[in-house]
Amino acid sequence: MHKRFLVIAAFMGALAVILGAFAAHKLKELLTDEKMLNAFETAVRYQFYHVFALALTGVLYGQYPGKLMKAAGQLFILGTLFFSGSLYLLAFGEVLEVPMKWAGPVTPLGGLLLVAGWICLAFGLVKKKA
Repeated sequence: MHKRFLVIAAFMGALAVILGAFAAHKLKELLTDEKMLNAFETAVRYQFYHVFALALTGVLYGQYPGKLMKAAGQLFILGTLFFSGSLYLLAFGEVLEVPMKWAGPVTPLGGLLLVAGWICLAFGLVKKKA
């Protein structure tokens, strides 16, 4: 399982770089709503943070295997998908003039999943006997 987390983290990192570069160079031309541009940049930033969290989980999983570590990795993946993904959809919806307002309530759910991932990571580390 830990290798899968590392591979997914690597692809999520590559995607974050691509989306960040797109935001810096092209999205500013296409998106006139400053609030949506900020939301997109927040999505990229949080995706990058959780690339490192997922990679850390993948590395630690080898030494601290268990359900909590596995749950932490899965929650980081789902949380990033929901949190960052919903913000990407909102921003692209503005650009394409396709209403994506339904994605707004998904963002806090993604945030909760990310928090749960951090909590599982902490308990997964504490649970193992020395």
